[in-house]
Amino acid sequence: MWRRARVPHRRPGGANLAGPRHEQRVCRLLPAARHHPVHGGLRTRDGALVVVRRVAQRHRHFFSRFWSQGAYTLVGLPLMFLVSRIPMTFWKRSIWFILGAACFVQLLVLLTPLGVEIGGNRNWIRIGGFVGQPSEAIKLALVVWLGVVLARKQDLIDDWRHLALPILPIAGGAIGLVVLGGDLGTTIVMAAFVLGGLYFAGVRLRYLVAGLAGVVVVAMFVAMSSASRMGRIAALFGGTSAANPDVNWQIDNGFYALASGGVFGVGLGNSHSKWSWLPAADTDFIFAIIGEELGLIGAVVVLLLFVMLAIVFLRIIHSSTDAFPRVTTAAIMVWLIFQAFVNMAVVLGVIPVLGVPLPLISAGGTAMISSMIAIGIVLSFARQNARDARRAKGSAVRSGSAA
Repeated sequence: MWRRARVPHRRPGGANLAGPRHEQRVCRLLPAARHHPVHGGLRTRDGALVVVRRVAQRHRHFFSRFWSQGAYTLVGLPLMFLVSRIPMTFWKRSIWFILGAACFVQLLVLLTPLGVEIGGNRNWIRIGGFVGQPSEAIKLALVVWLGVVLARKQDLIDDWRHLALPILPIAGGAIGLVVLGGDLGTTIVMAAFVLGGLYFAGVRLRYLVAGLAGVVVVAMFVAMSSASRMGRIAALFGGTSAANPDVNWQIDNGFYALASGGVFGVGLGNSHSKWSWLPAADTDFIFAIIGEELGLIGAVVVLLLFVMLAIVFLRIIHSSTDAFPRVTTAAIMVWLIFQAFVNMAVVLGVIPVLGVPLPLISAGGTAMISSMIAIGIVLSFARQNARDARRAKGSAVRSGSAA
């Protein structure tokens, strides 16, 4: 396969060839190039015009995505704080309706012209100027649903029939809707947090092993049903993908970006790979850009931030006396942390390309808002745990004084 050579973006003197100043310099040189006596000067001028236009388009695209993601973050922050004030009784009463509504929207994606296919996955819905992923709403509803259902069945948790009856048709059906859209990465994440919720609910290990085996079998079947997915697996082991030849290009340029960053990185905003060299640089492969711009140190810092987030989740799980907040927090923890490590593993070439974004960092408005709402739910549990601890302490003090 023919590939264009990687052209350096900086001259030996260090001048940036991708900035607006360079665009102005090239434009000033174009009139002279137009009248140059050398044969082919007009073609040089036309080529320079193409370069300038592409640079300007990329520059505008970069900042448009930045402002768009910032707007979604500004929407997610107040929602996160609002959700942190919602009592647990609200979720227990309304979660069936919320999950049903999310699944209904996913059905609209699959069965109506409102569905949008991107990269072989029919997992987006377009209503007017809005484009979103209903699968993110399904993930958010499913983690809460798991907590509600498993909390109600705590006394029957050792009976596999009481586990299979709600989990297989409801959770399995919700995940199946995402599978029909072709999004294997999201499917794996959803299956992982369902198993994680079952583990923290106290389900027997042999049931979890059986569930994990079933997930592996289904994942293998889904992977083998698509030539594109089989090509991704082949690319992991050094092969090529006839159905999706850009996979090899993406993996190689992800490695180039990480290698270019070294230990300290090339500087924030100075990435070369994100300018059309690395596909999905702002979403699935953003960790490679972090490694290029901030180096090994920056990549390790991002990794440690997710580790710290996991520790906070575990502390909240440990302090929860009710099964509902414990299971829901555990499922959210597996969702965000597992998805983050899957994203990093893809960039590092440990597992095949799955198309899973890095939570709270990758571009994507629906994913950003759903992740922040999930954190808001955990914050509401933490507030409730602190309130219960104060009440228990006050009761103990009153009992001691009365004695």
